[in-house]
Amino acid sequence: MKTTKKLTALLLALSMAFVLCACSNEDSKPTPTAAPSEAGEPSQAPSEEPSQGVEPAAFTTVEEGKLHMSTNAAFPPYEMTTDDGGFEGIDVEVAEAIAEKLGLELVVDDMAFNNALLAVQNGESDIAMAAITVKPDRLEVMDFSETYATGIQVVIVKEGSPIATIDDLAGAEKIGCQADTTGYDYCSSDYGEDHVIAYDTGALAVMDLMAGTIDAVVIDNGPAEAYVAANDGLKILDTEYANEDYAIGFQKGNTALVEAVNAAIAELKADGTFQGIVDKYIKAD
Repeated sequence: MKTTKKLTALLLALSMAFVLCACSNEDSKPTPTAAPSEAGEPSQAPSEEPSQGVEPAAFTTVEEGKLHMSTNAAFPPYEMTTDDGGFEGIDVEVAEAIAEKLGLELVVDDMAFNNALLAVQNGESDIAMAAITVKPDRLEVMDFSETYATGIQVVIVKEGSPIATIDDLAGAEKIGCQADTTGYDYCSSDYGEDHVIAYDTGALAVMDLMAGTIDAVVIDNGPAEAYVAANDGLKILDTEYANEDYAIGFQKGNTALVEAVNAAIAELKADGTFQGIVDKYIKAD
């Protein structure tokens, strides 16, 4: 009888221990982990750290490793050809310095002025530099850099000409200007298209002035000084005709390249490189 009681007590104790063990195991289960993502990595809760900002977009160019510049290399001292068929001038050297900053090689594509503007609009060149003035109609089809130079429109006449002041231009029969330039626009607006002749280059307009075919030439001061220095019997009127700003042209919407070029121009101005180029071609009075 004692043996039976002891056996019963032992079985009861074992049964209670088993129940307690089971309860203890259920309570100590580990917290379930997040299910793996489709890529096999555990999913993570969104980071609460603030955003570090967006990296600037990388720019692209027409030809890898190169910066194509469309220009009209007949506009001294901004762009002109050399005796060996190369190119020089303020715009050319500034473009070379910009290309170097961007880790690119400059390629100069010489063409008529209007074609230089169309080339960049159509994505055939990366930048257009040809002493280009920013105008409302150009802003509709192109983007522009920050202003990098200021241009002055002046009037060239023959010595002894009856045109002695800007006001006398109103009596001129024919005024010569380079086609598609602001000079042509200004003169056409002020004196009527019938009194303005468009030329492919300023040099051709000056040749006709020397020949007496036209009465005056309206053009930027830089090339005007070069033409007068190269041709006896010409002079520049004392009064300026107009003032305007020059900028670099880009294909519409090419924001990344515009920003990269603007940053390069800022650095070139800050370190004195830009002014050094200007001083090389335009001597201080």
